[in-house]
Amino acid sequence: MEEIIREYDAKLDSKKRLTLRDAAYDYYHVSVLPDQRILLEPRILTVPFEVSGKTLEMMDRSIDHMKQGIVSQSLDLSEFEE
Repeated sequence: MEEIIREYDAKLDSKKRLTLRDAAYDYYHVSVLPDQRILLEPRILTVPFEVSGKTLEMMDRSIDHMKQGIVSQSLDLSEFEE
């Protein structure tokens, strides 16, 4: 049997909502089991550290422009050196 970390009673509000105290996540996947137990699994809706398709397309265009010599002038960053 799994160890119970926290246990409390809860009541649905007038709009049939249940509040989780000190919830660690914003989103949960809810499964209702045949014996009427409810299983909540935390969900993260975005994949961390993933680069979007639009960003990858922009990077590809930038590399193509650089290879063709279509670049802006260099920036002088010497004022930021310590």
